Amino acid sequence: MKTVLVEIKNKEALALLRNLESMKLLRLLDEDTAKPTQNLSGKYAGKLSKEVAEELQNHIEKSRSEWERDI
Repeated sequence: MKTVLVEIKNKEALALLRNLESMKLLRLLDEDTAKPTQNLSGKYAGKLSKEVAEELQNHIEKSRSEWERDI
């Protein structure tokens, strides 16, 4: 099976697609179903080198500690 995205231009085209679905030639998916979901940690895993990630983490910790100090 192959999934494709189709833009429907008019009501007749949608009716035609529904007829094809009733003949079991294709299956219409909801728009939410057609979009794959992926969590951000999976999407961006491995995008930064280990050194850059550690440097960024150190910077974040340093800036957070500066918020808590008395001025």
